[in-house]
Amino acid sequence: MSKATTPPARILVVEDEYLIRMLLEDMLADLGYTIAAAVGTIAEARDAAATGEFDCAVLDVNLDGAEVFPVADILIKRGKPFVFVTGYGEGGLPDAYRGRPALQKPFQAEKLEQMLAGLLATA
Repeated sequence: MSKATTPPARILVVEDEYLIRMLLEDMLADLGYTIAAAVGTIAEARDAAATGEFDCAVLDVNLDGAEVFPVADILIKRGKPFVFVTGYGEGGLPDAYRGRPALQKPFQAEKLEQMLAGLLATA
């Protein structure tokens, strides 16, 4: 008998700094996730958030000076789990987004893995 396997979760990565985005993609791949899309602008992120097929998203809060919160709102409406990534931690988020999952930069792969596992378990 064959054992049923669950396909790896598909992750949307939103990060404007190319090298950090590549590092994050590698980290996610090493953790066994599939990258559904990796984008670096608000326009690309809005489009991917609205129409993309993914299980969870990792959102850098500051995209070249623009805040990612309109993208987060799209994900909330779609019921898609996400984690904010910021240099300021959860305390740096506006009140409307406090209590949402957040990772403070820099972070280790283990922290990212724990955060995503928790988000995907409740999705």
